[in-house]
Amino acid sequence: MSKSKFSKFGLLLTLLVVVVLAAPSAIAQGPEYITYNSMHGDPIPRAFDQETVAMWNEANPLMPVEHSIIAHEDFKQAIRAYLTAEPAPDVLTWFAGERARFFIDKGLIADISDVFEEKGFNEAYAPGFVALASVEGKQYFLPTSYYWWAVYYVPSVFEKAGITQVPQTWDEFLGACDTLNAAGITPITIGTRYPWTAAAWFDYLNMRINGPEFHINLMLLKESYTDERVKAVFEYWQQLFDHNCFIEDAAAYAWQEALTPMTEGTAAMYLMGQFILDSYPDELEEDLDFFRFPIIDPAVPVGEDAPTDGYFMAAGARNLEGGKEFLAFIGSQEMQQKAFDELGRLPTRVDVDVSGASPATQKGIALIQEADYVAQFYDRDTTAPMAEAGLNGFAQFWSDPSSIDQILEDLEAERLRILEETAE
Repeated sequence: MSKSKFSKFGLLLTLLVVVVLAAPSAIAQGPEYITYNSMHGDPIPRAFDQETVAMWNEANPLMPVEHSIIAHEDFKQAIRAYLTAEPAPDVLTWFAGERARFFIDKGLIADISDVFEEKGFNEAYAPGFVALASVEGKQYFLPTSYYWWAVYYVPSVFEKAGITQVPQTWDEFLGACDTLNAAGITPITIGTRYPWTAAAWFDYLNMRINGPEFHINLMLLKESYTDERVKAVFEYWQQLFDHNCFIEDAAAYAWQEALTPMTEGTAAMYLMGQFILDSYPDELEEDLDFFRFPIIDPAVPVGEDAPTDGYFMAAGARNLEGGKEFLAFIGSQEMQQKAFDELGRLPTRVDVDVSGASPATQKGIALIQEADYVAQFYDRDTTAPMAEAGLNGFAQFWSDPSSIDQILEDLEAERLRILEETAE
C-alpha cells in the first residue's frame, strides 16, 4: 500500500473510530439531554421508573433522559448537595409539604407555573393538590401519588351500639362516643407510645376549626402557638376526653397494637392512614370502613391529611426547558393512569379512570379530591425541631389534658427559638 493510500486509510479509520465512540454518547446523552435523579430504589418502583424513562427516550431521541437511582436514605442525605451543584440535576423526586417548602424558600426549586398553565394541570389536578403545589400563587411541585387519612370504624360495632349513620358533624361525633360508651364499647382506640398518632388529631382539629391556611402558616412558624385559635384546638380536643372517647392508657400501645380492640369488637374507631390495611387482618377487612373527619365549622374550607410524593425542577438545572417537558410527561394523564393501573398509586389528577379500583379506594380518592386543601402531616409540614417539640407536647397533653397553657407556652418558646436561630 502506498504512503498516500495509507494516509487516506488511516484518516478514514480515525474518523470511523470517532463516529463509533461518539454514537453511544449521543444516544445516552444528546445535545439537549435531561438529568433525572430518583429515590425510587425498591424493585417495583425502580422498574416502573426505568420504564418511564425508556418510554420518554424512545419518543424523544434528541432529548434523552440520563437517569440516576439513589437509595432512599442516601437520597435524603444528598439532596442539598444535588440542589447546590452547578449545574444541579434537572428533575428530582421528593416529598410535598415543608420538605419541599424548605428548598422553595431558599430559591433552590424552580417555578413550574408555566407547566401547570400550558398543560392544563390547574384543571386536571384536584384543587387540594394544586393548592399543595403552590406558594404565593405559583406552582413549584408536581404531586403525583399519596395516601389518605380518615376515621376508620367497624360497621358491625356501630350497628351493635345502635348507630345507624356515620357522624358528619362534631356534635354527632361526640354523640356517637356517648352512645358507644353506653353500650360498653370504647369509642376510639389509639396507640400513643410513639406520639405521631396524636399529631393527626391536632392536624384535623386545627384545620376544621381554623382552616387549612392557618394550619399551614402555623406549621411554617408564621403564627403563634399561644394564639387563642390554637388554644381552641386543645379545648375541642379536651371535649373528647370529657366524653370518654379514647381508650385508656393509650401510651402503653404502639399504633399496630391499638388495633386489637377494633379487631376484637371492643373499640369502634381509629383515626389512621390508609396503611392501616397493611396491619389489619385480611379476613376482617370486609367489616372495616372509614369516613371523613367530622366538620366543625361548615364555613371553614376542608383540609385533609394525605402525605404526598412527587417531583420538582431544580432552580439550578442545566436543561430547564427540557426538564419541564419531562416533568409534564410524568404528570400526564397517560402516566398517572399507568401508575394507578400497574402500581396502585393513587392519582392526583381527576381524569384518571379509577372505575376498576375497589369501592374503598374509589371512596378514599373522592375524599381527597373533594378537599379544598391537602396537608401532609404534622412532622412533614413543619420543621424537624418544631415537630419534635410538638409531638412531645401532644404526648404531654394526652397524659395531662389540664396542662394546655403550659404546653402552648413551651411550644411558642420553641417556635421563637427556631426563628431566632434561623435568622442568625
